[in-house]
Amino acid sequence: MSAFPREGNGKFTVPELLQRKSEIRNSANAKITCLTAYDYPTARLLDEAGVDVLLVGDSLSMVVLGHENTLPVTIDDMLRHTAAVRRGTKRALVVADMPYGSYHTDNAESLRNAVRFVKEAGAEAVKIEGGERRLELIVRLTGAEIPVMGHVGLTPQSVNAMGGYRVQGKTADAAEQLLRDARAVEAAGAFAVVLEAVPRELAAQITRELRIPTIGIGAGPDCDGQILVLHDILGLNFGHTAKFARQYANVGEMISRAVTEYCDDVRQGSFPSDAESYHSGQTIHSRKSVPVI
Repeated sequence: MSAFPREGNGKFTVPELLQRKSEIRNSANAKITCLTAYDYPTARLLDEAGVDVLLVGDSLSMVVLGHENTLPVTIDDMLRHTAAVRRGTKRALVVADMPYGSYHTDNAESLRNAVRFVKEAGAEAVKIEGGERRLELIVRLTGAEIPVMGHVGLTPQSVNAMGGYRVQGKTADAAEQLLRDARAVEAAGAFAVVLEAVPRELAAQITRELRIPTIGIGAGPDCDGQILVLHDILGLNFGHTAKFARQYANVGEMISRAVTEYCDDVRQGSFPSDAESYHSGQTIHSRKSVPVI
């Protein structure tokens, strides 16, 4: 369970997330826990396990839809999966990634797209990548009562401009730019900022300076919280694991073993058994118990 359980079925909210910033300074157990989620069953499991924030990440593009990077995923893809996650969530804060192209044109169109995430998919906040260049947009979104989580450092939607996935902020000039980006995100009204693939010393400095929580991914242990891609911690990444990702289980191996056993049982005629078959005269009492394909 979360270190700070909420009363009854109360939601973990943006104001509570902001409050954690001061609590973290006084308690090692107050760190913010975040994971990605993309569908109803995993959202339920993560929510019931006490995760504070569920991010419907545009990593959906790679880990669920099989693309090479985050760029191909569409706003309709993200809306559909955000709605599924929201239906499976009672307590965690649900944040939706705005995909590439959904906020890169004019601010009016970007606002309309962000509103769709709230109205149609039930998102409680949106996440956008970029620092100083997103200042005006963040002001516009927060002015429309849409909470915004920022994202600076390695921003995967900028993979072509950055020339690949590389640690950011390694030089003095790059570190100073990252500081400016983080400050801009805070000044614009974001309630938190993701720091991705930056040296831990720089992440610690940004965390000390900002009044809003920092959420690290490949940014060391000094951030106010941590986020990882669910498929990485479960071993569902088909062999590629980032340096910063810790695997807590090998669910991919478990699935493979279970499916292999199922195929063997079907081929050998041992599934279904007599106990797993209906007989004449039997009635089905609840359709909810019947799997429908």
